[in-house]
Amino acid sequence: MTATEHTAVTLNNGMQIPALGFGVFQTAPADTIAAVTTALDVGYRLIDTAAAYGNEREVGQAIRQSGIDRSEIYVETKLWISDYGPEKAQVGFDASLRRLGVDYVDVYLLHQPTPADFDDTIAAYQVAEKMLQAGRARAIGVSNFSPDHIRRLLDRATVVPAVNQVELHPYFTNATVQAADKTLGILTQAWSPIGGIHRYRPAGTDEADVLKNPVITTLAAKYGKTSAQVVLRWHLDEGRSALPKSVTPSRIAENLDVFDFTLRPDELAAIDALDTGLRGGPDPELLNTRSYPKTVDNS
Repeated sequence: MTATEHTAVTLNNGMQIPALGFGVFQTAPADTIAAVTTALDVGYRLIDTAAAYGNEREVGQAIRQSGIDRSEIYVETKLWISDYGPEKAQVGFDASLRRLGVDYVDVYLLHQPTPADFDDTIAAYQVAEKMLQAGRARAIGVSNFSPDHIRRLLDRATVVPAVNQVELHPYFTNATVQAADKTLGILTQAWSPIGGIHRYRPAGTDEADVLKNPVITTLAAKYGKTSAQVVLRWHLDEGRSALPKSVTPSRIAENLDVFDFTLRPDELAAIDALDTGLRGGPDPELLNTRSYPKTVDNS
């Protein structure tokens, strides 16, 4: 299978990747091999992980066991903030490749912008630029960056990020980020694309559940699809990449079954209008190694 057999998106360096990928955020290492194996079996070819997820080894093992040629699988991972800075970033990059068991990654991202320590963010991105030049990453980018963060990055970087992976779902459309990314030719990629960041919280209510919103459920009934499939189609029809996650085989397959219908412009606009402006994840402006002292074991 190639990136273009379903829907592909073209990055600003000319590289194509599948628009719909499979994410393993918050997937326990013990569950990751089975989940990624199922994803590859049903047709996903873009797998997104991160050093901070603690499951890069298992992602790599599932890829090797799949029997699918490495060139057909797009591997995306991220450098965690505790490894920012010129020396630490190189160690972190090398450790990710070692854990994944690959010679290169297809997309390599900085996980957060750390605005209070932006010199370290710049230094980490400059390491990523070197890895791009060396062919150890085929594309590089960022995650959770605002337009201001990207502007500050581009003041000192050479390579425009190919991807900006951000929280994005019908209740948080991140419209300002999307517009800025589009202007710069950066692909906006959605994590928590169906709003799980809200839905799985203990205090969650039906009002917090994107999948129970009447706009979504009405469209699902119209097209004979699930609410999740409608939301994923919304991402694709608006030109984004999306990374749904699940450990349930039926849902993993269901989330990929979105290539036999499209939404009308007025239906896309109706979903856009559900935006509350409230993010479910942490505010990237406030995240740094002091506010979030998580580290990654690169030994």
